[in-house]
Amino acid sequence: MTKESRVMFEVANQPPPLEPYNLFASDTVLRECVTREKADWAEGGLQALGATLGKPETIKLGFDANRFPPQLKTLDRYGHRLDEVEFHPAWHELMAIALRAGLHSSPWAKPQAGAHVARAAGTYMLNQIESGVYCPIAMTYGSVPTLQHAPDVAAVWLPKIYSRDYDKRFMTVGQKSGALLGMGMTENQGGSDLRTNATRAEATGDGSFRLYGHKWFMSAPMCDGFLVLAQSGKGLSCFLMPRFAPDGTRNAIRILRLKDKLGNKSNASSEVEFEGAYAQLIGEEGRGIPTIIEMGNHTRLECSIGSSSLMRAAVVQAIHHARHRVVFQKKLVDQPLMTNVLADLALECEAATMLTFRLARAYDEDDDVATVFRRVVTPAAKFWICKRTPNVTLEAMEVLGGSGYIEESVMPRLYREAPVNSIWEGSGNVMCLDVLRALGRTANAAEILHTELRVPGEPRLKAFAGALEQRLLGAERNDEAQARALVRDLVLALQAALLIKHAPAVVADAFCASRLSGESGGAFGTLPRGVDTRAIIERAGPVH
Repeated sequence: MTKESRVMFEVANQPPPLEPYNLFASDTVLRECVTREKADWAEGGLQALGATLGKPETIKLGFDANRFPPQLKTLDRYGHRLDEVEFHPAWHELMAIALRAGLHSSPWAKPQAGAHVARAAGTYMLNQIESGVYCPIAMTYGSVPTLQHAPDVAAVWLPKIYSRDYDKRFMTVGQKSGALLGMGMTENQGGSDLRTNATRAEATGDGSFRLYGHKWFMSAPMCDGFLVLAQSGKGLSCFLMPRFAPDGTRNAIRILRLKDKLGNKSNASSEVEFEGAYAQLIGEEGRGIPTIIEMGNHTRLECSIGSSSLMRAAVVQAIHHARHRVVFQKKLVDQPLMTNVLADLALECEAATMLTFRLARAYDEDDDVATVFRRVVTPAAKFWICKRTPNVTLEAMEVLGGSGYIEESVMPRLYREAPVNSIWEGSGNVMCLDVLRALGRTANAAEILHTELRVPGEPRLKAFAGALEQRLLGAERNDEAQARALVRDLVLALQAALLIKHAPAVVADAFCASRLSGESGGAFGTLPRGVDTRAIIERAGPVH
């Protein structure tokens, strides 16, 4: 090979991989949130988890789990029913990392101040490496308050759920060292309208039920049990349906197919039929939705955590690329228009992260303020943060150019993952209507929100929040057609208030100037003159 040919094929002007890096130590905003929201006691464990997740071999697990998606095994070689899902070893390794860190149940197993915040920080980092494993982790976490409606059932299942041992074996829960739960709510005729569910539950006389019907989506079908809704003699009720019946036989859960999804490829989502599947009643018969709603609240929090973390993953890749890539004799990060884009993306991510962790703290608290905050802000945050994530991942992908569009990059996976949290646990319209209901049914909601938004010395927020509060108290609170606009502005006001209180002035000023002007939701890279974009980027960039 000649010298000329060697030069021709030399690879130049390409950024190094962002690995290894510590996802906790390199994230200034996350560390501040953990300390501020009373989880600083968890910093040692989070530092260790951040280092594990940022190892090259762990990052590779995320790629492998998506390259080799789960496979459905309906029958064995002789024709016996299996209804099992097989996963690549990478999936199991990632699940083991998550369970060892207690991300599936630690706030319930060891309640303490900041426990939900600490867990949120762990899942925020996990989701940046691989989102598919987050699904069963999130559902298991959310299932605990629902299971507590049935003490006898909880006595059997909760010790297994609290275990940090990832036991992938397919066997009865009594034989396993740990357990995970999924759920099956959605049916093809109703979607979010759960009251139209047609799956029926027949009492057997011994306190158990047999379920007959079809679920259009049942998430994570490899779990050890599932919370499902079915029509019993007294109406829609909540049930726990294990993979195995009490006699040790496989429960009559027939997996018809695994869904071929846009993203979330490493995780199995299934369509199933129940042919007399054994199930136990959870909560009061006929009150299935009130029983399951607590699980829904926690999994909606998960949607905000997941979407915020996808933003973070995309933004750090974009900043890392721009710090190394030279275009027109200058690094991308030093070019004024690119610094505007990157700073705008960083603002969106920080605002989403701050609100998410403020919301997580409300799940650690039991007073009236926390209760109202959870009820109103959980669906509001889910709506807006999840809506913004696809835009962030798209813009970040564009920063990387063609190298961000190919499957060897993580960017296509982040982009495909971005829409799922807007759909899962209720679409945007469902969330906004839920906010309206919460405002209408909670007498002191407006007062509590007013307290959250009261920040002296910031005229832009004062004007924005004042107009918002008038709408919250007026007819617009009942105007369904304007619900999205109202909820958007509520979230923007809460984000602005948090940034003014806790972020550097340059960040808060840029957010107020760009998001409270009535132009939010447009293209990124439109921050006004005078914003210190470089300072914002330096705060957001990863330490590598």
